[in-house]
Amino acid sequence: MEILPDSRLHVPKRVVRGEHKTANYKNMLNWVPIFCANCGVEGGFVPEETCNFAFYLCQSCADKLPPLEGTYVEPDVVFWEKVKLAQLETYGRELAAEEIV
Repeated sequence: MEILPDSRLHVPKRVVRGEHKTANYKNMLNWVPIFCANCGVEGGFVPEETCNFAFYLCQSCADKLPPLEGTYVEPDVVFWEKVKLAQLETYGRELAAEEIV
């Protein structure tokens, strides 16, 4: 059995404190950066307290490498289209970057 590497740093650096909002709930969380498991490019943030594993491949590496057996790969374009649709359904509009952060 192959185990995927964790895309978080062993010792978190550049932790960002930010608000996590849902329809009825606001919570301040620490967000830690994740990095591409192949090339190391930064790939966003995950919640520090509730995330115990994260595997990330950037789109460039995902395009170059063969699919990983036993995993599901969703292209960034498809993912962000789903995010857009969820925002339209929940808020009636696309959120600004500041609102997402």
